[in-house]
Amino acid sequence: MVVFHLADRAPAALRLSLAGRFAALAARRSSARWLLGFLLPLGLALGWEMAVAFGWNDGRLLPPPSRVISTFAGLARSGELATHIEATLWRVLWGFFLGVVAGTALGALTGTSELARRLLDPTLQALRNIPSIAWVPLFILWFGIFETSKVLLIAVGVFFPIYLSLSAAILDLDRKLVEVGRIFRLTRAAMIWRVFLPATLPSYFIALRNGLGLGWMFVVAAEFMGASSGLGFLLTDGQMTGNTPVILASIIAFAILGKLTDWALVSLGRHVLRWQDSVARAR
Repeated sequence: MVVFHLADRAPAALRLSLAGRFAALAARRSSARWLLGFLLPLGLALGWEMAVAFGWNDGRLLPPPSRVISTFAGLARSGELATHIEATLWRVLWGFFLGVVAGTALGALTGTSELARRLLDPTLQALRNIPSIAWVPLFILWFGIFETSKVLLIAVGVFFPIYLSLSAAILDLDRKLVEVGRIFRLTRAAMIWRVFLPATLPSYFIALRNGLGLGWMFVVAAEFMGASSGLGFLLTDGQMTGNTPVILASIIAFAILGKLTDWALVSLGRHVLRWQDSVARAR
């Protein structure tokens, strides 16, 4: 408090200098926290590499990281990895888009309309518990083994967490907020924009992250359906040939892509929810 009080009384040049130093310090702290997340995976990788190097394990069923990285680099150099990543990413993004649209529409409908909730929610809650693999034979019969069935299967996985979270967030909205909006005679559109939307956005972005995570899980099942490209196909090919480094390279690629897309959603959420005075923003 004393530092900021003195900074307010200092000349403009000094205030700019202090602001620059504080910004640099905050950036260094942010970088340190970001790098902290690499400690666990790097420590595990180094420990396993040493275990194989010292002969404590032969590394046949679980190859050392150096062999996996070599396989990953070889796939990248040949262009094969980029082809599989492009196919998988295309399927996940389209499935995510369709699942978000359907989940948002039905979640908002059942959250705001009691008739729609009583009519649709019991059926959707029953369908939500069906395993992803159970949809595969039905989708193959309905849509064939090409891209449509794969994208729709991913969309099914994305749909349910978004539908459930949005509907529940609307139903759990503080009744006092709605009553205040009615007192101010807000129109339905204004009520949605100024009351419902800000109150449900935090839960909605968490639902988007959950839906995206399930989209990455469902894409593996989707690429079992006669795919000739994609990380799921590469994973299956490694299993059929007994090539464990290829399997692990595929898993690592899934982890990296999943983390990058989740980071993009988190960054978008921080921008959209910048008005929130949350604990995470105070750190």
